[in-house]
Amino acid sequence: MMDDLDLLKEDWKKQEKSLPRFSYDDIYKMIWKRSSSIVKWIFIISILEFLLGVVLNIVVADDEYWENMGQFNLTEFTIGAYLVSYIITFYFIYKFYKNYRQISSTDSASVLMKNILRTRKTVKYYITFILISSGIVFLVDLFFIIRHHIIAAEPTGKDMSFSALQWAMFISGTLVVLAIFLGVIWLLYRLIYGILLRRLKKNYKELKKLEM
Repeated sequence: MMDDLDLLKEDWKKQEKSLPRFSYDDIYKMIWKRSSSIVKWIFIISILEFLLGVVLNIVVADDEYWENMGQFNLTEFTIGAYLVSYIITFYFIYKFYKNYRQISSTDSASVLMKNILRTRKTVKYYITFILISSGIVFLVDLFFIIRHHIIAAEPTGKDMSFSALQWAMFISGTLVVLAIFLGVIWLLYRLIYGILLRRLKKNYKELKKLEM
C-alpha cells in the first residue's frame, strides 16, 4: 500500500506533465522584454522630469525672482547653474536612450547582463549628480545671501557679528536643513527610480541563474 509521500509524488508527476515547459530561449526572451521595457520607462521618466523642471523654472523665475537674484548678486550664478544642469541632464537623457537602444538590440544573455549593470550605474550616477548639484546650489545661494546682509548692515552700523556659539548653532542648523532638503530629494528619486532599479536587479539575478 502506497504511503502519503508516494501518493504526493504521483500527484506531482501528473501535474508536472500538464505544466508548460520553457526553453532557455523562452526564458531569455521574457527577461529581455522586461528589461527593455524597464529601461524605456527610465528614459521616458527622465524626459518627463526634465520637462517638469523646465516648466517649474519658467513659472518660478518671474520678474520678482530675478530681481531678488540680482539683489543678492546671484543672477550670473543662477543662469550658469541652469545651463550646466540642462547640459548634464541632456547628457544623462542621451545615456538612458543609448542604454535602451543597446538592450533592445541585445541577442546575448551575457551582453544583456552587462547592459543592465550599465543602466543601473547610469541611474545611480544621475541621482548622485542631482544630490551634489542641489547641495552646491543651496550652499552658494546661502553664502551670497549672508554676504549681502553683512554688506548691507555695515553702512547702517548694524552689528552682524556672531559669537563662536552663534556661528556653531547657525552652521549646525544649516547643515540640518541641507540634510533634510537632500534627504527629501533622495527619497523622491528613490521612489521614482527605485522600483525600476529593483526590477532590473531581479532580472540580472535571473539571467545569472540562467547562465549557470
